[in-house]
Amino acid sequence: MRLESKVIIVTGAASGLGRHYATRLAQEGARLTLADIDDCSRTADLCEAAGAEVQSMRIDVSSERDTLQMAKHTYDHYGQIDGLLNNAGITTKRGLEVRTILDVDMAMWDRVFAVNTRGTFLGIRAVYPYLRAQRSGTIVNVSSGSTLRISRAPDAINAQYVASKSAIIGITRSVARELGQYNINVVTVAPGQTISSTDSPTPAEEADAQTEASIQRTGVPDDLAGVMAFLFSEDARFISGQLIVVNGGREVW
Repeated sequence: MRLESKVIIVTGAASGLGRHYATRLAQEGARLTLADIDDCSRTADLCEAAGAEVQSMRIDVSSERDTLQMAKHTYDHYGQIDGLLNNAGITTKRGLEVRTILDVDMAMWDRVFAVNTRGTFLGIRAVYPYLRAQRSGTIVNVSSGSTLRISRAPDAINAQYVASKSAIIGITRSVARELGQYNINVVTVAPGQTISSTDSPTPAEEADAQTEASIQRTGVPDDLAGVMAFLFSEDARFISGQLIVVNGGREVW
């Protein structure tokens, strides 16, 4: 129960890794706002089953109005905000096709940056006044291990995704000092290749992990969820501005 009484907003919480992150934070005692453009009811059920107090919101993180409403509604409901997990994003698993630079649709390029990059910044800006007023808090931004290995497929031909996720690292580094004066931590987590809890790694994924990674297996959601719980805990209060790579030692930074 490392996070008991803490209030944390999780974006992109309706499914995938966002659901795993939210459930783990709930198990650690956090009270949650689940935010997604999709319905978060299934995630809310899992969090409530873990004993957490939960509220859900449908928002588009690329909308400044929506993110401001997300922060205000959270504060009005709980009376505090202690953390933000900026997880929402467009990925190759959620509607983003891998394309060469000549085939990239620029309207999709703009949408990817609107959600992945602008959405991260707007989330930070929305919660900042509340964290500044209480002079504490943690913001975790989710990038991607693809930013560290763009020389290899499939990310080598996905410039829009890699560029948008690389920008998140820059946002973290650029705002860490400004927010740090108010005792607010800002970090980036870059997940490596991760399979869902209901899938098994393909032979190609297993072979890749054995060839490339120090820990010779493919990542699973719990590998990341545990890191998220740690970063929002008091044990991580002196970590800020950093890139936390969770990839089994596939690349070493």
